[in-house]
Amino acid sequence: MANNISWYYQRSSDATCAKADAYIDERKIKTREIVDARKEKLGKREIAQILRKTARVIATKGKKVLDWDLKRDPPIEKELYEALLGPTGNLRSPSIRSGKTLIVGYSEEAWDKLFG
Repeated sequence: MANNISWYYQRSSDATCAKADAYIDERKIKTREIVDARKEKLGKREIAQILRKTARVIATKGKKVLDWDLKRDPPIEKELYEALLGPTGNLRSPSIRSGKTLIVGYSEEAWDKLFG
């Protein structure tokens, strides 16, 4: 299980990001880099670069949790980007990277898969 976050993409004024922040604080998870999603927009090209270094993607939307092993059973590209991109065409926040795992969106269940 992971014990730190190497990269955290968030918006400080967002309610879902506030839940993610509380989760991080409660579990004393160290965060190396925080990126403000309002100032740095990440579209398909930037996400593709992130995915090159990623082995697993967990994406949440509402109660739905999608979990992909990109090396063994990669998803259809369209399905992957639909899960990762918000309505503006940018990466959804909160998003975190820990090791070779990328989590997009927040649900305690999904984060527990990584942090326990």
